[in-house]
Amino acid sequence: MMAKADGPVDSAAQALAGVLQQGLPLGSEVLVRWRDDVGVAGFSMSTEVPERLRDLAEQQMASGKPFDDAQTLSEVWDGEGETRATIVAHVPETMPQAVRRGWLAMAKVLVAAHLATMEAQARAALLEKSERLQQALYEIADLAGSDLEMADMLRRVHAIVAGLMYAENFYIVLYDDVRDSIRFLYFADRQDPFVADPSLDIAAIDMPNSMTLALLRHGEPLRGPSDALRVQFGVPRDSVHGPDSADWLGVPMRREDRVCGAVVVQSYDRPGVYRDEERALLSYVAQHILTALDRRQAREDLERRVEERTRALQHSNRDLQAEIVERQRGERLQRALFRIAELSITSDTLQRFYAQVHDVVGELLYARNFYIAQVSDAGDMIEFPYSIDERDAVRQTRQFARGLTEYVLQEGRALLADRPIIEGLERAGKVRSRGTMAHCWLGVPLFREEQVVGVIAVQSYSPAISFSGRDQELLTFVAHHIGIGLARKQAQDRLLVAHGDLEQRVTSRTRELAEANAELLSQIGERLRAEQQLTYQARHDALTGLPNRSQLLERLATAISRAQSDADGRASTRHFAVLFLDLDRFKLVNDSVGHAAGDELLIEAGRRIVATVRGGDMVARLGGDEFAILIGDIDHLSIAEELARRVLVALGEPFWIAGREVFPSASVGIAAWHPRYRTGAELLRDADAAMYRAKASGRNSCAVFDEAMREEAMRILDLEADLRRAINNDDFVAHYQPIVRLSDRRVIGHEALLRWRHERRGLLLPGEFIGLGEDSGLIEEVDWLMYAKVAKRLAREEHGYISVNVSPRHFLSADFADRLLRLLDEAGADPHRLRIEITEGALLDDTARALRMLRTLRSNGVLAQLDDFGTGFSALSYLHRFPLECLKIDRSFVAGLVGDTRPESMAVVRAIQALAGSLGIHTIAEGVESESQRIILRELGCQHGQGFLFGKPMEQLLPLASLAR
Repeated sequence: MMAKADGPVDSAAQALAGVLQQGLPLGSEVLVRWRDDVGVAGFSMSTEVPERLRDLAEQQMASGKPFDDAQTLSEVWDGEGETRATIVAHVPETMPQAVRRGWLAMAKVLVAAHLATMEAQARAALLEKSERLQQALYEIADLAGSDLEMADMLRRVHAIVAGLMYAENFYIVLYDDVRDSIRFLYFADRQDPFVADPSLDIAAIDMPNSMTLALLRHGEPLRGPSDALRVQFGVPRDSVHGPDSADWLGVPMRREDRVCGAVVVQSYDRPGVYRDEERALLSYVAQHILTALDRRQAREDLERRVEERTRALQHSNRDLQAEIVERQRGERLQRALFRIAELSITSDTLQRFYAQVHDVVGELLYARNFYIAQVSDAGDMIEFPYSIDERDAVRQTRQFARGLTEYVLQEGRALLADRPIIEGLERAGKVRSRGTMAHCWLGVPLFREEQVVGVIAVQSYSPAISFSGRDQELLTFVAHHIGIGLARKQAQDRLLVAHGDLEQRVTSRTRELAEANAELLSQIGERLRAEQQLTYQARHDALTGLPNRSQLLERLATAISRAQSDADGRASTRHFAVLFLDLDRFKLVNDSVGHAAGDELLIEAGRRIVATVRGGDMVARLGGDEFAILIGDIDHLSIAEELARRVLVALGEPFWIAGREVFPSASVGIAAWHPRYRTGAELLRDADAAMYRAKASGRNSCAVFDEAMREEAMRILDLEADLRRAINNDDFVAHYQPIVRLSDRRVIGHEALLRWRHERRGLLLPGEFIGLGEDSGLIEEVDWLMYAKVAKRLAREEHGYISVNVSPRHFLSADFADRLLRLLDEAGADPHRLRIEITEGALLDDTARALRMLRTLRSNGVLAQLDDFGTGFSALSYLHRFPLECLKIDRSFVAGLVGDTRPESMAVVRAIQALAGSLGIHTIAEGVESESQRIILRELGCQHGQGFLFGKPMEQLLPLASLAR
């Protein structure tokens, strides 16, 4: 029995002296006294012992030395810490020395056992109380994060406090020291009829006789009867503030050094019910209640800010969508113009040119009914060289009249007209409709050297389809370029016609060769120049004048053929190489200062490259911002690398475009001649691959294509094909690693780990294919196969919960939660037995979406665990906002618990435990591989773990039972 010195003893302690007395002669008296290591003393005696024995026992407790005489037996000894015990016995007759020693030894053992039992009981009682307090704090923290109304939450907080102490009469007040007012946030009392209004601020001046106000201004806990406390603080009795209490306990709530509220409990009929222990307990709980209130207020503020931010983002998103649509429209227009320019060269006939132009216009606006009208060479007729119409299948050449086409030709500007406008023009006598009546008609003029020579028109016969002013602007812009292309095409056709006429005249006028020789030579020269011009255009880039891809491939074919011939004839082979060059961030120039400035940059880049290479080397533009250099007759690859570096230096010099100074840079890939190459396209392909390697390594650098790169490319290609087949064949399996309770090794759940059962290489771990899967986008299909297997396993087996890993890409997908819950529902699995493991990066990429996702999953029973905790941001500033169920301590910290890094790792794990405790969630230690790690983790407060110490991943689930030690 633990009691103050000379205090009462319980029956077990009193029985101790009685047991010892039985080993002594009749009439003996026994006194046992002890003191534990915190200064709490107790005693046990057989009867009312003489004062002399009491004094002797006190002396021995003070000195630590026993006292013996003929009729006195004594022993004193020290235990662990400050523990000390003594035995004093008085016997009526002298006892043999051996009997004395035996009795003292027996007594010492019995007393030590009794003290050990009492100490264990005290520890058990203390532990039970600590667990109740911890559970109460967890519940308060959980309530703070719940969606309960404030009144419901505080009623539950009251119930939690009532489980720790007598709290039938309980209230919470908030104090504003700036305004000097209080607000009764919660009030429950069985005698006081006061009804609290949580929204009502009560000025302190209106309640001068309140004990609550005295507590808030005193700033320290108050305990005792109400009348005594009022006397102590000079608070007059006031019936307005309710009846007096037999025992009253109030503790302030502090935020930093400021009193911001109080929690009060009181008893009307039980005096002395509150002791120092209850005061300390209520002070501790009060601060957690304040923390819970602050967290709830912070959450409400956050939700309000999130709502405001969401509205702002929605507005920005609408603007962005409009910008994207406008940019896409501009890109479509640009492609259309490029295609029209290309068609003017590549179309073999004028009729085919018209048809292809129709296709281009149809990609930009409604052009199901489309025609091109032209003024005849004589100027008195309108011709229709091309017409596609669902109502008027054929448009015949006609004289000028008053149609809509003639109106556009005469006015020289576009006309957009619906039925009312057309009818108005008819009433004014300006037009007269011809053919089927159109619901909406749009025509724009075609110009040649500022003279109207034709019209492009589209029309709609349905009220559901109309043209807009933007369509008019678009078609007008396109018509300008069509006019240029049409003029170019007609010039080419005239050239071809002239060529045919020339051939005919040469044949028919052979007899007149002498007279027509001078004219014929002139025409032949024109033809040669035209052919040379066409040949030049076909083999050179129109913008830079450099050789194009076609000419480069011809030169490469020649170089490859010569190298192969040298190798077959065993002659000394002069090597050559291809440099593939791509300008870095060229799109940024186009997007920021326009395509015209981008063209200037390409032209200047071509000039600088040509100025850098040797005289016999070839520089070609392949398209866009890509260039290639063919260098021949090199003895070693280092010459190509040196040339690449010179080109990069030349390109890096500043250049002024559109009033801005830019510093171009490039990435260069080098592929050297090798007998395995059969075509120039293969060399360009490998140089292109090396260029991407250079770009990946940081840009403004060069890289050489080697065998390792080739083998890696082939390996990745083969592995990607294998991965696609594995998805089709469902060759993936789930291995499950048990998660256990560290105290008794009882299995509480499993983590599902992905494995690939490869047809040739056996079982593959994720590290061997996960990178390829993410690059190719195939990993999402693999993950969903994995989730389906876990759902089926949950549906047919009861082995606790199973956690699955979710990548940030999946987690932030808009339909992830709905798709996962639908998968569980289709499999018939209980969502409460599924956990998802996410990383800190997934939370921080888009916190608003992550929070919505976690709440959706949690409301349906799927809880979230934060994986690899401690290796990322790991701050309470963001962590407390998310409804997480568990933190998983990274295996690097667990491994560091044994060895040189033990102090640092223990500090990190202890900090994680403290953080988890403040959030009211538990932890799981990953990578537990030794018994010593398990023991240390338990001492640090970690309750669960997983690792090879408890079991390796396997296909079967372990039952929910303790694992063998």
